[in-house]
Amino acid sequence: MADLPPLTDETLWAMIRDEIDDTTMNQLVWRCLGYTYDPATGWDASAVDEAWKQDYAEPPNFIESRPATVKLTRSIPPENKQLLKEELGFEGYKVGELVPRKTRRATIVNWLLSYRRLNS
Repeated sequence: MADLPPLTDETLWAMIRDEIDDTTMNQLVWRCLGYTYDPATGWDASAVDEAWKQDYAEPPNFIESRPATVKLTRSIPPENKQLLKEELGFEGYKVGELVPRKTRRATIVNWLLSYRRLNS
């Protein structure tokens, strides 16, 4: 998970515009949640919050897993639920663009915005 992009507005917009691949997006969330990977021993969740570790001993694929994305959404504090709009000015996808993959990408970006706010 080395060489991940920084959590800048440019990176987050690139995620919204689908310019950053799903794997990289997942890896950013995994790193923020505390998951680490060692090729010799596999995934280490010792630094992951118990609420996540209980359901996901190994990091979930947020793009493919609706339950994991729902958990991600619920973990965003209420005051940070609108950061996509407030900080990035994102007005949402057009009706024809509303597919699970894109909405999950938006959820990930909102969660990363919340993480950035809470940890800066």
